[in-house]
Amino acid sequence: MRTNNFYIITGGPGVGKTTLINELRGIGCITVEEEARRVIKDQLTIGGDGVPWGNKALYAQLMFDASVRTFEKIKNKNVSDPVYFDRGILDTVCYMNMENIAISKETREIIRKSVYNNNVFILPPWREIYQTDSERKQSWKEALFTFNKMKETYLAYGYNVIEVPKISVLERGQFIVEKTESYL
Repeated sequence: MRTNNFYIITGGPGVGKTTLINELRGIGCITVEEEARRVIKDQLTIGGDGVPWGNKALYAQLMFDASVRTFEKIKNKNVSDPVYFDRGILDTVCYMNMENIAISKETREIIRKSVYNNNVFILPPWREIYQTDSERKQSWKEALFTFNKMKETYLAYGYNVIEVPKISVLERGQFIVEKTESYL
């Protein structure tokens, strides 16, 4: 069952996804924060190694499980307004593919049942705003690679990928809201 009001905002690291999600929330949209950063923060807090620079398979599983739980939680609320997700379940699949982590039959079945609106918003690499931090350690080259793999992943699963222009965060928010309204 496709959840037509669930929209993914994705892309490589450091392209403004979280800033855009915050903008959308600020104008009254329903938003869902990224699970990957929360998992990393939780793992750092407890001294765990389920981080991208540690146990990659554990990190992927924690991220996947958290993304599925969040998806189901929002789905069970029966929200009819658009919901904007800072990354989707397939972002974890992309990570797993990039790191050569096997994707189980059970994982594939969950993916098959957990679908979003067919239109996915992807933010392209933007050198001028890219920066690393304690949770985002990828180089610019890795950021470019991740963007391309993310786009390939969503296309491979049958989604329509819409590239969000490199414009101000306010204009990006307007772009997404206008596109979303045209799909309703």
